[in-house]
Amino acid sequence: MGQTGTTERWPLPHCPITGAGDPWHGAGPAPNKQLRVYSAHRAPARPRYKGAAGAWAAEAQGKMPRCDTGCAPRDGAWGQVSSGAAASGAYPKRVKVVEVGPRDGLQNEKNLVPTPVKINLINMLSETGLQVIEATSFVSPKWVPQMADHTEVLQGIKKSPGISYPVLTPNLKGFQAAVAAGAKEVSIFGAASELFTQKNINCSIEESLERFEEVMRAAKEASIPVRGYVSCVLGCPYEGKISAAKVAEVSKKMYSMGCYEISLGDTIGVGTPGSMREMLAVVMKEVPVGALAVHCHDTYGQALANILVALQGVDLQKLMDTGTFICNALNRKTNSKVSQASCRL
Repeated sequence: MGQTGTTERWPLPHCPITGAGDPWHGAGPAPNKQLRVYSAHRAPARPRYKGAAGAWAAEAQGKMPRCDTGCAPRDGAWGQVSSGAAASGAYPKRVKVVEVGPRDGLQNEKNLVPTPVKINLINMLSETGLQVIEATSFVSPKWVPQMADHTEVLQGIKKSPGISYPVLTPNLKGFQAAVAAGAKEVSIFGAASELFTQKNINCSIEESLERFEEVMRAAKEASIPVRGYVSCVLGCPYEGKISAAKVAEVSKKMYSMGCYEISLGDTIGVGTPGSMREMLAVVMKEVPVGALAVHCHDTYGQALANILVALQGVDLQKLMDTGTFICNALNRKTNSKVSQASCRL
């Protein structure tokens, strides 16, 4: 496989590094993931996937899958590896981290987080060495009140050179609002579970893909890159085990319609290194490894094992300081094992 890797992260119970809260990854009624590693959990009635306080997202360059991670109250880390690397156990030489905490981590917080706090959080993350920070979600406030200030946040942050600040857009209306606010990159989200899709957005997988088409057309006209999230790639709260073939099918369709990258999300955190390897082997036959990322939830403590190397190139101390900042803002103690250990040194 290639020599690079992409990691994206939003752990369920808490982020191992920042230790923030437990939000969910959906941009609207339904959460999604990429072949980057995230961690989250949602309630049965209206599934809400809660994630750790940090999220990392690594984007694979060359021939290796990507991983995502986040550093707010809900996100996980991604690690991208090539098919060859996955089989041999080799580590990628380069990992791109995508922080999704400001969006995925905060969106499920019960108490509204002040806009200035969100802006400060993103600005602090921009100083950690992260190159991709998912800033917010342009979803209806009816579904996610926490993201109602998406325009103010996106326009209020300090956009540092060399750092991209993508946003989640569930539909054409959200996409248009995001572009009007200055978004330069967006993400759409789907799922590999039929029942999950029905319960979250009241339509079939096929119908959800049709809805993405209008977003993709508008994005192409505006020259806006689009990433695609696929949820429930290793398990569903309603259907249980998900077929790797179905994951590959949905991923291929989203990639074919124009998503430059597909993030595969272990929405309920039931994946293991073994099941992750098996799923990736099937998906990589349909989607180029360099266009894949993983999003792993740390529900059962498997996110880091699934992601392998998600923190390379990141200033760990600044990342922990950022975690401390958001935990203080949320009035809670850190759940980060790294931060807890550091306090004892």
